[in-house]
Amino acid sequence: MVLENIAKERRISLAALIAELDSKRGESLLASFCRLSALAFVQGRATIKRKKV
Repeated sequence: MVLENIAKERRISLAALIAELDSKRGESLLASFCRLSALAFVQGRATIKRKKV
């Protein structure tokens, strides 16, 4: 769901997002890199919301 939200926000398909993450992951497993990317996205959102309050 988070990856879908990232793709939607960036106006790209989920498949395009996964392909982009795959090209950037280096030696990491794709599933692990996707989870870390999703976590970074959510944490970034939380930081932005806290600054607005």
